[in-house]
Amino acid sequence: MLPSQMKGSRLIKPIKNLTKRKATGGRCKAYRGSRAYEKSRYAIESVKGENKIVKKNVRGGGLKMGLKSAKYANIVDPSTKKTEKIMILKVIKNPANRDYERRGVITKGCILETEKGKAKVSSRPGQDGIVNAIFIK
Repeated sequence: MLPSQMKGSRLIKPIKNLTKRKATGGRCKAYRGSRAYEKSRYAIESVKGENKIVKKNVRGGGLKMGLKSAKYANIVDPSTKKTEKIMILKVIKNPANRDYERRGVITKGCILETEKGKAKVSSRPGQDGIVNAIFIK
């Protein structure tokens, strides 16, 4: 028994039971398998590069477009209400994940450096297949 498992004279259960064994030595067994509606997939992490779109089959027979990489973003200027297609230079900040910021992953809410200034992404590129953003001052 590890000292971290001891609290007074009580045994504390570990956070994850990776060994598939109970404290008594008995085997843990799932009471059911996973259902089709519980399936998931790896997230598509959009980055800067040539445009690449991935088609994903979704529940109900539909399709979802995921953006693998993007070169341009559709950016709205809130003062003039005009939309322009502007080249993405780099990801400045990504509040979703610090690692995404380092790797340059584009997600909703991240701040992009473009040819005409900074913009905040308002779409979900991994699920929409497009990068939409709004200029920020």
